[in-house]
Amino acid sequence: MTREVDYALVGGGLQNGLVALALAAHRPGATVALFERGAAVGGNHTWCFHAGDVGAGAAAWVEPLVAHRWPGYDVAFPDLRRTIAQPYACVTSARLAARVAEALARPGCELRTGAAVLTAGPDAVLVRDGEGRVEEVRARVVIDARGPERAEVGGRCAWQKFLGRELQLAAPHGLERPVLMDATVEQLDGMRFCYVLPLDARRVLVEDTYFSDGTYLDVAALRAEVDAYAAARGWIVDEVVREETGLLPLPSRCAPPRASAPLVAGYAGGWFHPVTGYSFPIAARLAEAVAAGGDAVENLARDHASQLGFALRLNRMFRWFEPAARYRVLERFYRLPEATIARFYALQLTTADRARILVGRPPRGLSLRAAWRYA
Repeated sequence: MTREVDYALVGGGLQNGLVALALAAHRPGATVALFERGAAVGGNHTWCFHAGDVGAGAAAWVEPLVAHRWPGYDVAFPDLRRTIAQPYACVTSARLAARVAEALARPGCELRTGAAVLTAGPDAVLVRDGEGRVEEVRARVVIDARGPERAEVGGRCAWQKFLGRELQLAAPHGLERPVLMDATVEQLDGMRFCYVLPLDARRVLVEDTYFSDGTYLDVAALRAEVDAYAAARGWIVDEVVREETGLLPLPSRCAPPRASAPLVAGYAGGWFHPVTGYSFPIAARLAEAVAAGGDAVENLARDHASQLGFALRLNRMFRWFEPAARYRVLERFYRLPEATIARFYALQLTTADRARILVGRPPRGLSLRAAWRYA
């Protein structure tokens, strides 16, 4: 069987979910087919972004995805506690799945889950359904965004790994803002911190997160760490609502993004923040460029490649510090001006921002042997 659409989207994660929404907003007459091998778009994830991460063109179609907003956030280190007055927002996979289903319910569009994509070429994909039938779908634009495990990373790669537990508490937690980084916890397996999102008065998401040299994720141990963190705050847990895990590459080298056909998007195409693992701002930017057409993707790829190169350099430098001292790098970073911090997360650093990040006395824990090894 063969049919034709304007856009064939391979993979139903964050990136192609946002592409589908951008196309619905800016090109409502376009025909779009999205193929996801899992049972639902978006999986089981939480994505967050800062004010300024999402441009004005994307704001209208991103806003319905937002499940929670806060006026700022906190960070905590052994020698620094600070509130950053940058609004922060949370997007859930359930919201993404619902909005994408609505966007692709229009005539000529399709959302197909449980679909195995056999090949994704410049102008066509081969798809096999659950009953073994194979269909060729020809498209003017093919976007392949099938996940971080396909990322072309090189050099010595670190990993961001985490386990998050959404907890329903017996009493209010008392938090007014998220805690993006609580590095006052014991430093284990690289740099460790807890990430806390207050979802309502008695519900909170706690993630035990590591910037580690290895990929091993001890789920049982991380569950115990999350529970211990909650207990240390005096929280009594009534119910564990859900759980999510993640393993994201923090590479020292990766292939630059290319505006080729098919367009390889998401982690596999280099469209992510290699220092933080944040993907929402860049995914939204790429979705807007796809919907704009013309040279927009090529121009964005060039700009992103420049930012990517600097971020990869920071990853190499992060490993100059002994694992137990790496939190000091972030402690120093959070002393910078709020505007620089915001542009760092958005991966839109200026020349002055780069100088502020690199110039000055380095944090304690710098190892000359490691600096030589990971230069």
